Amino acid sequence: MKLEAFDLTGKVAIVTGSSKGIGRAIAEQLAQAGAAVVVSSRKAESCEPVAQAIRQAGGKAEVIPAHVGREEDRAHLVEETLKRLGRLDVLVCNAAANPYYGPLAKVEDAAYHKTMDTNVLGALRLSGLAHPHLIKQGGGSIIFVASIAGLRGVPNLGSYSVSKAAMIQLARSLAVDWGRDHIRVNCILPGLVKTDFARALWENPALAEEGLRRNPLGRLGEPDDIGPAAVFLASRAGAWVTGSALVIDGGTTIME
Repeated sequence: MKLEAFDLTGKVAIVTGSSKGIGRAIAEQLAQAGAAVVVSSRKAESCEPVAQAIRQAGGKAEVIPAHVGREEDRAHLVEETLKRLGRLDVLVCNAAANPYYGPLAKVEDAAYHKTMDTNVLGALRLSGLAHPHLIKQGGGSIIFVASIAGLRGVPNLGSYSVSKAAMIQLARSLAVDWGRDHIRVNCILPGLVKTDFARALWENPALAEEGLRRNPLGRLGEPDDIGPAAVFLASRAGAWVTGSALVIDGGTTIME
């Protein structure tokens, strides 16, 4: 039995970058709460196993591939969601890019623009496309998956950190603009989570050891540590939460 405040039955949610890792965990948790979920990533074949797992568990899922850095893909994602499922209530912007690892001042323009276009502009434009359809439902929830890297300096991840800081401020700004439309916009800020996206960090013994040393709970995160937070922010349980940056990092940031 679902807790009523967390029940998403009848709602429709898009989750970008949901073929694996944190995005997959969010999609699965939203589906368990009752939402019909659109599983989206760049390639349909990578999304199908996620959708199949959701269906086998009794949930509802559709696959609509999209590259969130491309205008035509963003438009297709929203349009096809409405065509198949008839409404939109929740948008989770999780897809991210990080093509550069090294000193910030040496990042090439192409890598910097790819990071910002995918992580920030993609989230902004996709939210703009979702906005009128959320209004039609009397309001809704937009969730950006940022990072604690947006709160502090991180060696060799400067351009990524800048993009995540921008996402935090983007959520605040849209929360102000759209609050009267009953649309809530929030960020989830994971710490170091054991995903393919962060593999270069947690598989590096020195970096992983440093991460554990600074973590009061003494472990790295798992994708399933993040998914339930999206249910909270998407549901009535989070009805009075907007413009917030919810840190989920095992306490890493309090050790700074």
